[in-house]
Amino acid sequence: MQKERIRNFCIIAHIDHGKSTLADRMLELTHIVEAGKNIDQILDDMDLERERGITIKSHAIRMEYELHNKKYILNLIDTPGHVDFSYEVSRSLASCDGALLLIDASQGIEAQTMSNLYLALENDLEIIPVINKIDLPKSDVEGTEFDIKENIGIPSEQIFRISAKTGEGVEEMLAGMIDFIPPPKGDILQPAKALIFDSYFDTYRGVIVLVRMFEGKLEKGDDIKLFSNNKKYTIEDIGYLGLKKVSTKKLTAGEVGYIIANIKEVADARVGDTITTIKNACEKALPGFAEPKPMVYSGLFPLDKDDYANLRDSLAKLKLNDAALTFEPESSLALGFGFRCGFLGMLHLEIVKERLLREYDVPIITTTPSVRFNINRVDGSKQIVYNPVDMPDPLEIESIEEPIMDVEIIVPSDYLGNILQLVQERRGIQKDLQYIDEKRLSVHYEMPLIEIIFDFYDKLKSVSRGYASMDYNFKEYRISDVVKVDILVNSEKVDAMSFICHEDKAFRWGKSVTEKLKDVIPRQMYKVALQAAIGGKIVARSTISALRKNVTAKCYGGDITRKRKLLEKQKEGKKRMKEIGSVNIPHEAFLEVLKADRD
Repeated sequence: MQKERIRNFCIIAHIDHGKSTLADRMLELTHIVEAGKNIDQILDDMDLERERGITIKSHAIRMEYELHNKKYILNLIDTPGHVDFSYEVSRSLASCDGALLLIDASQGIEAQTMSNLYLALENDLEIIPVINKIDLPKSDVEGTEFDIKENIGIPSEQIFRISAKTGEGVEEMLAGMIDFIPPPKGDILQPAKALIFDSYFDTYRGVIVLVRMFEGKLEKGDDIKLFSNNKKYTIEDIGYLGLKKVSTKKLTAGEVGYIIANIKEVADARVGDTITTIKNACEKALPGFAEPKPMVYSGLFPLDKDDYANLRDSLAKLKLNDAALTFEPESSLALGFGFRCGFLGMLHLEIVKERLLREYDVPIITTTPSVRFNINRVDGSKQIVYNPVDMPDPLEIESIEEPIMDVEIIVPSDYLGNILQLVQERRGIQKDLQYIDEKRLSVHYEMPLIEIIFDFYDKLKSVSRGYASMDYNFKEYRISDVVKVDILVNSEKVDAMSFICHEDKAFRWGKSVTEKLKDVIPRQMYKVALQAAIGGKIVARSTISALRKNVTAKCYGGDITRKRKLLEKQKEGKKRMKEIGSVNIPHEAFLEVLKADRD
């Protein structure tokens, strides 16, 4: 196929703005699937993706479309739709020449949409705005179009109005894409240069690498190498991506397809890496490659201790398809043996938990999520802490650095006060405030990541009645007054419940956790103290009252000393019981700790 007939594009959209539905209509119009006879969200092949209405794993597909008696190749490179997967989005965008900016007419431009739009503009992509859901009664098509023209500066003739659900306007949009999106650049005579924008593991064929060819060509049998690790392989199969893989002899500059080269692990074929041939290799890799960095850490422990081996094997299998997931063994006095895992964000953590249960039937308990802290010790050495248990003694610490994020919140002006109060409670520092239009504004903050990961997104949606949207990116590590808080049950530390927070919030967070535990830990024959402590200092306490047997019930009269004697005997018995007894903490208690209020 001539390069002039190829269009490589992606769809940029916020969660639930109709990206997967639009992809379905495009597949029907290009006759990849028959209309009305397929399940919705064809490219979202995980149950989790369909249930949550998001794209977790990016997909790609090649479509053929005829316009003015000419056949064109449309390569849709799908992108994940959540802030946790922003790096994967950036590599997918780098593989494209144009982008459909999909905006829900009933909700307008959202923070995540703007963030991905900036990424697309950085990659010099041609932007085609598409207003979706024009069939809804609450849609504000004119207002959304005005926002696009004001904020992005794109004229009306390049803005398309569609309903991805009914298919209205999609045919005109396809024709417009061919007119507005430029064909790919690249010279077939140059040394081969291909960008990996996705890779996944196949049980029978090893790692399947999805690439966009920028220069030269790759053929079956070519010896290739990867720039990031200098590993060498031989191409066993090559082809393009329909609903199923279609083998071909070669891929040339401008084309999108797959490569199978007996690569054993996804970690060896990282997203963003560059592939070239060993013979006549290109000199420089394509820009933008970065190692995926986990931002949130949590302990994963099997509910049944006999499932430890199953959990280990299940995590290893998940990692075959998810290079961003990291895990290493850890042990806890309360929960036994498990793994300390690193995730891109809270959604990534939830997805892994769900997949472990659904796909591998391993029920697990997660400990309180944490982030990476850089410890500057008194002796001049440095230490990285992912787990609160590893935090050194306060006397050995000179200072602690915590990760700070750049946060953008887009919200209707009616809810600005609620947002300002919420972010202030979470230690946010306001940097900028701009009106997008007369009804909505964009607020920029610097916020600690530890304040975002728990329930900030839920609270944001709650105080704005669902209208606010958020995007965030890592900014820097900054010295902060954070402390480790231990939870003590009956004067014994429960290591799996320890957490790190800002000093000013230690009492509120500690009190919230102890109050939650008070409701789920069974009462004993003696009082049980639930305490939150910083080092040796108790900062919060709740008490589980004792079960009391009425030992004086049989006394109907007589001297008061008889009753006192029985009560003193009971008191001594409870004292001995408390000294030798231990409190059994149910699994529900660890789940309740995660639900504790963090304001």
